[in-house]
Amino acid sequence: AAARTAIDLSGVDGVVGHSVGEFAAAAISGVITDAEAMQLVSIRANAMAESAKLEVTSMAAVLGGDETQVLEALGQLGLSAANYNGAGQIVAAGSKAAIEALVSSPPEKARVIELKVAGAFHTSYMQSAVEKLATAASAVIAKDPAIRLWSNVDGGEVSSGETFLASLVSQVSNPVRWDLCMQSMDVLSPTVIELPPAGALAGLAKRGMPSATAVALKSSADLEKIGA
Repeated sequence: AAARTAIDLSGVDGVVGHSVGEFAAAAISGVITDAEAMQLVSIRANAMAESAKLEVTSMAAVLGGDETQVLEALGQLGLSAANYNGAGQIVAAGSKAAIEALVSSPPEKARVIELKVAGAFHTSYMQSAVEKLATAASAVIAKDPAIRLWSNVDGGEVSSGETFLASLVSQVSNPVRWDLCMQSMDVLSPTVIELPPAGALAGLAKRGMPSATAVALKSSADLEKIGA
């Protein structure tokens, strides 16, 4: 809500969020209200934390390497690709032991950095969280988006608010296809504005979206870059 009062969204053509950022995108596009977004995010966070306690899991960023070889290495260790972030970055998730094995023996020409997270998010380890979030989301009446809205499911545009709300639930245990989101947006040669806290996604856009201009809003001074 703070971002929406600071920036005039009348000139925004579309919106997309990464992982939990999809709830902000849903609110900005009018699919759900700000209050509903915050309530669902809180339930999601608590449910995912509870799921993370069930087994010892972790995540790691795999930087560089051939994507096919990286995915093969993950499969051999029983790991999942939780985030396809594009620009040569895939986030692996699974058992703590398997993540440690990946760190100690990374795929060819790749670096692996274990992340400081509580569990293997966006994988089947989060199934119990999906069920709890689904119960909460069933009480929300979604509206169709008022502006263009892209989904982490497959990078495609979503015109149905009900469909997008359902995807917010299912994405808890499914991979984030940010790479496909960037592909979809890049054909538009857009100016991509990342709302605070900003930096990571703008960095990915600069490397993975050759036709785009990316701006990370980190301070009030950055508003001048977008004429706000």
